[in-house]
Amino acid sequence: MAVVGAYAYLRQSLPQVSGQLVLAGITQPVEVLRDRNAIPHIYARSLDDAYYGLGFVHAQDRLWQMEVSRRIAAGRVAEVLGPAGLEADRFLRTLGIRRVAEANLRHYEPETRRLLDAYTAGVNAFLATKPVLPPEFWILRVSPEPWTPVDSVAWAKMMAWDLGGNWRNELLRMQLAKTLPTPRIQEFLAPYPGDPPVKLPDLKALYGVMERAPIQISGENRGQSPISPKSPWAIFRKIAVGDFDAKSGSDPDFPHGSNSWVVNGSRSATGKPLLANDPHLGLTAPSVWYLAHLHAPGLEAIGGTMPGIPGILVGRTERIAWGFTNTGPDVQDLYLEKLDAAGNYLTPDGARPFTVVEETIRVKGGDDERLRIRTSRHGPVISDVSRAALEATPRGYALAFAWTALAEDDLTLQAALKLARVRDWASFVEVGRDLHAPQQNVTYADTAGNIGFIAPGRVPVRKPQNELKGLAPAPGWDARYDWAGYIPFDELPRAFNPQSGFIVSANQKIVPPEYRHHITSEWQPPYRAQRITELLLKIERHDRESFARIQSDVVSLAARELLPALRATQAKSSEARDALQKLAAWDGTMAADRPEPLIVTAWWRELARSLYADELGDAFRMNWGPRAVFVANVLADRGGQSRWCDDIRTQPLESCDELLATALERALADLRSRFGKNISKWNWGDAHAAVHRHRPFSRNAWLARLFDVRVPSAGDTYTVNAGHTDFADDAEPYASRHAASLRAIYDLSDMQASVFIQSTGQSGNPLSPHYRAFSGPWARGEYVPMLTERSRLEAAGVQRLVLTPRK
Repeated sequence: MAVVGAYAYLRQSLPQVSGQLVLAGITQPVEVLRDRNAIPHIYARSLDDAYYGLGFVHAQDRLWQMEVSRRIAAGRVAEVLGPAGLEADRFLRTLGIRRVAEANLRHYEPETRRLLDAYTAGVNAFLATKPVLPPEFWILRVSPEPWTPVDSVAWAKMMAWDLGGNWRNELLRMQLAKTLPTPRIQEFLAPYPGDPPVKLPDLKALYGVMERAPIQISGENRGQSPISPKSPWAIFRKIAVGDFDAKSGSDPDFPHGSNSWVVNGSRSATGKPLLANDPHLGLTAPSVWYLAHLHAPGLEAIGGTMPGIPGILVGRTERIAWGFTNTGPDVQDLYLEKLDAAGNYLTPDGARPFTVVEETIRVKGGDDERLRIRTSRHGPVISDVSRAALEATPRGYALAFAWTALAEDDLTLQAALKLARVRDWASFVEVGRDLHAPQQNVTYADTAGNIGFIAPGRVPVRKPQNELKGLAPAPGWDARYDWAGYIPFDELPRAFNPQSGFIVSANQKIVPPEYRHHITSEWQPPYRAQRITELLLKIERHDRESFARIQSDVVSLAARELLPALRATQAKSSEARDALQKLAAWDGTMAADRPEPLIVTAWWRELARSLYADELGDAFRMNWGPRAVFVANVLADRGGQSRWCDDIRTQPLESCDELLATALERALADLRSRFGKNISKWNWGDAHAAVHRHRPFSRNAWLARLFDVRVPSAGDTYTVNAGHTDFADDAEPYASRHAASLRAIYDLSDMQASVFIQSTGQSGNPLSPHYRAFSGPWARGEYVPMLTERSRLEAAGVQRLVLTPRK
């Protein structure tokens, strides 16, 4: 009876979706029509009231998600989870995400501030109704605080963290320099196919000089807060605060990309453009996306919003459609700051004291912790709070972090709020001037028949004499390594109505050899872009159905590249012979109902372990991934790279043939232990289930059953319909963790024919039928209508809620 009573009470936490609510902070009535998929269509008589309505429905459907998001950005996870959240809090407090967000607000235009205030008022109006809170608040005994505009800006900046840089590889290069020569490091962190390795100085000599000449400093300057034996990245994954961990960002060896492509009327069946977009993000329950439609004077937009952030971030209006993929720019640099005996750091102009900020972290069930945050002229000192950074940093130095998103005049959210009111290419480009971080490839189409692409964002200009080129931690006291401003906006990559009639953006290299600026040396591999281009060229004129087939394509060009070497392997056992026989007729299609994708992925995992675990040592697990370009180079012996097949820990000289045979046996043994001995019953879709992790209940086995969302899925890291695995996750190394979080196809001949879907459901409440309603259709490559015409919405059936101003 108690359980039934609790359930009945918590059912009241589901939102009111019909009737009338009288609220403060709104000027005129706002109508919220929810369609059969629980997508809200917000009809308002002013921009302010439209954003008020968006804030209200975000809070109705995703209140817990918003609470977690702002706590992550503010470094306040330990207040809810106790000591388990301390590492993440220390790191994010040191980055200063919320402090920078507060500074950004001071640079926004009055209209932007007004709309942020309206959105905030909508969120707080819901809280003022004293609702029954979703289950997470009761389980963790947390009460939501009033929302603030800073919370929105800070969460938007955390999305930039997820998409914005290469600092992890910089740290790895400094770590590997202790044992590997620079050319071997550059082989492992392989260049973009067809590009030569970037010429770097001898990193071992560079950092070795620092190791041999330590400066004695006092303990208080070696790190201001206790650091646990575990790295903050392990803690990040443990508490599931998202995908803002060491494997995120633009690292090409952990492809976390997105797809977008657009064709003009000459290549479409309707004579008007078609645009597709599927941004790939970490899979969370609920999804990071919330689908919504806003209607107000000067505003008619529908698409993907993110709870906590006002505005349509990807979507369409009546005139244009746009999509995002990550450029993957190098917008982060690490600097080794040399310390003197007094704890100051050296600059080109002499010693300078660190800027110091002190903050207090409250810890649930524990004592408050004082955190002393040091910042150099380059940025916050992360070696004070990251054990990985501290262990790699020579004694007598501190490691500072520079990042474009930490600029006080970052206007990205202001630009995002304007996107939904853009009417043509010229105004679209103009809005891009304020899209500062992260740099994105933005595809564009309009009803006039134009298509385009631009990559707005702040990208540092590195001086010609900077031989490290942003790829390894630089001496902070040497002015050669300081940034020299940003690439001018008008010189960033762009295209408008290209002769080819189409544009493909899938995180591949987007600049020609003659492009004079340095954006990055670590582009994502071109497999997805090549496959999309191949499929676009197969059909003379495309329609929505052909675009949908491309979004669902699961042919892995990376797997196809490796297949000849795999098939040539000499089997050691009857099981291996059976596996090789199945692969003989397989074409690299990562279908959900087949065993071949599972065999190849497990084999690939063991092969990767055998190739570089010996060279990487302690750094291996955090850098264990498919690394398709590197593995292909080794198996093809490009430049003698087959030497990676030798295990440097043993006396005999191992060959790649031996390694392949042994890796296959180990892979098959692993699969038998997980899925039984009958190879014909192995199934890629179940092993590769798309796992949407709840924050933070995914780490509790019992709660995960209620809050996580799992669905069988196809694809792999390199397919258009992508599903990135985590080889280092021993429990579920084949599960999909990072995939198309949203899919959309925009038909510029008839905007009402456009379609979209996100990966879980509209509700963030597990008691709602809309918590996981999209997951099955999403996995099957299905969509829901993207309607904005009120008559058609009402004819299909809606629930009507009216928000009325309090007099």
